[in-house]
Amino acid sequence: MVERCLRGDDAAWETVVNSYAKRIYNLTYRYTGRRDEAEDLTQEIFIRVYQNLKSFRSDSGSFQGWIMKVGRNLIIDQYRRTRRFQQTAGTEEMESMNLKDERLPNPHRAAEQVEASRFLQDGLQALSPELKEAIILRDLEGMTYQEIAELLSIPEGTVKSRINRG
Repeated sequence: MVERCLRGDDAAWETVVNSYAKRIYNLTYRYTGRRDEAEDLTQEIFIRVYQNLKSFRSDSGSFQGWIMKVGRNLIIDQYRRTRRFQQTAGTEEMESMNLKDERLPNPHRAAEQVEASRFLQDGLQALSPELKEAIILRDLEGMTYQEIAELLSIPEGTVKSRINRG
């Protein structure tokens, strides 16, 4: 697919974008917490991927891993540009809140879910970038410890430690 893209095959590029757009958007949204920022950042990531396709080497890992690494790097750059490091402890409300999805189809439950989602997003925003990244990749993106370790170029034990602290 990459070679077809490099030869200028628009259909191949469209396939790449369609294959990874949702995952990249979800990742950026979880980092930014805002749709507009996530959309802009997703677009920026795909521009960077397109501009750097020639640097992808299949012998050094999967294409998905490469795209995620490009995305991660841009997310970190965005974070550094827009926010100062803020580390705060979790709130008592967050720790005591029941986040289980019981799928009760009533307005009260829907309001609780919106509030729980807001608390989760606030909690993620309060974490340091390293802890937040590990939590998002493991718990929200469903990546294995090994995949995260490879993506972040850190030992698997460090991944587990960051997830535990997060």
